[in-house]
Amino acid sequence: NRGYDFTGVVKWFADRVDMIVMLFDAHKLDISDEFSETIAACKGNDTKIRIVLNKADRVTNQQLMRVYGALMWSLGKVLGTPEVARVYIGSFWDQPYQNDDNRKLFEAEEEDLFKDIQDIPRGAIIRKLNDLIKRSRLAKTHAYIISHLKNEMPAVFGKEAKQKQLIQQLPAIFEQIQRATGLPAGDFPNIAEFSETLKTCDFNSFKKLNLPLIEAVEKMLATELPRLMSQVPQDQEVAHEDFMKNVRKRDGGALYDDDVTPFGMGTTLDLLNSPVPVKLYQHEFESLGPGEDGKVTGTQAKKPMQDSKLPNTTLKRIWNLGDIDKDGKLDVREFAIIKHLMKIKL
Repeated sequence: NRGYDFTGVVKWFADRVDMIVMLFDAHKLDISDEFSETIAACKGNDTKIRIVLNKADRVTNQQLMRVYGALMWSLGKVLGTPEVARVYIGSFWDQPYQNDDNRKLFEAEEEDLFKDIQDIPRGAIIRKLNDLIKRSRLAKTHAYIISHLKNEMPAVFGKEAKQKQLIQQLPAIFEQIQRATGLPAGDFPNIAEFSETLKTCDFNSFKKLNLPLIEAVEKMLATELPRLMSQVPQDQEVAHEDFMKNVRKRDGGALYDDDVTPFGMGTTLDLLNSPVPVKLYQHEFESLGPGEDGKVTGTQAKKPMQDSKLPNTTLKRIWNLGDIDKDGKLDVREFAIIKHLMKIKL
């Protein structure tokens, strides 16, 4: 007992956030009663939900297939939607993979999740415009219903009896309004809930239909909102690239920069000038076959770094710390720095 309406709070936040991320551990898929209630509270926000199957490096390839299938089956029952939300598989932390057979899959999924997160501003705009369209259509339908009920009320006697009769006849009234106006059936409220609400209302206090306002709403739906929608970038890749350009321009960015590492684009960080045990890694460095300039290339250094089973995102940062002169190669001291940082991380 939390002492408050937990699912109500979850629903309040779910209706207002731009993305809902649900985490599941690959080696522990059980969905508790409280988690089931939490998921149920998110219904109506299906497009916001993203599923993360975390710690997937703790199971084998065969086990991962079974776990994924079991997760889809469980979510299908709990979410109750025809299409299950997007599922990202990986190990979302900076520790070594316990089983790196699926390294490429994990890194691709991680990149997709980051792109999805970076696309939130664009998605939020589209969702808000769609919500405005939905609310406008519902308000328009509501106005027709209220006006109809108002017009059906008697001027003097029998108001209470007539009001009860109208509530009982709501299904027929909805059909009548739909035929007369051409409004979609999906824009009409739930009959049971609407009936309960009407029982506490005085139909004589309802307003008559304001045609100029209805025309204004129809104009907004027909021309103004489509114009706004057309101004939103439609190509997600273009939007993503524009976003990334802005991120790279920011000072002190910790994720992106224009430096190329053996592990892709990485961040540039000023190196600590603290002493490192160069002699400890001298033999390993020489075994890689440094060139005439006394340095090993990124290709040569890549395998011994990946042998640590650290994620590529972590290795990118370590490389940029170690490659002091940013020439894409490592001398013995830079190599020792990288090995030392990897050792600290492990």
